[in-house]
Amino acid sequence: MQTCLTRFLLLSSCLVALAGCTSVYKNLKPATGNFDHIYRFRPKFSVVLYNAEINVTTHHLSGLLLMKVMPDSSTRIVFSSEMGVKFFDFAFLKDGSFKVYSIIPQMDKGPVIKTLRKDFDLILMRQEGSHEHYMLKDNSHLYYVLPQEKGANYYITNMAGDALLRMEKSSKRKPVAVATMANYKNDVPDTIGIDHKNFKFTIGLKKIER
Repeated sequence: MQTCLTRFLLLSSCLVALAGCTSVYKNLKPATGNFDHIYRFRPKFSVVLYNAEINVTTHHLSGLLLMKVMPDSSTRIVFSSEMGVKFFDFAFLKDGSFKVYSIIPQMDKGPVIKTLRKDFDLILMRQEGSHEHYMLKDNSHLYYVLPQEKGANYYITNMAGDALLRMEKSSKRKPVAVATMANYKNDVPDTIGIDHKNFKFTIGLKKIER
């Protein structure tokens, strides 16, 4: 009896482990079409101001987030309190590099900065690393895939390709962050949300009309 029980537990553990290694994208099939169609959803941030809330583990920050395209074609992202205290000041440069001008000590940690960079890369639709791309599909969605250093960025639309439903930053097996952009006006989304799946890290943006 003990031997049978041990075998059962070992088998159950193996099945759980195998299930954990299965990719949620494994049943997607190759799709054809013009990949560049996804870039119709790329936000055109000339100068845009958002009310922002960012939750990083136990820290809650709220204030104003400015996105601005600079004369050198870099994109500057500055998050500050309504009193003017800067939480962070980043730049995505034209050559694809990333620069940190300033960041508060509570967020000045490598993994936090790296996560913020990848989050904004996702919504800015910047390509990191390889310039490869391809399309996949299931029964009701198109997946525009941009491979990254680890995993990929998935931009998911309806089958017609005329509505961006969500964006996923993934490992090789599953989404690690899911983002949405909604209510575009003049090519700028009114609301942006990013939700991480492995730990508490959320970003919520609501455009301020000026």
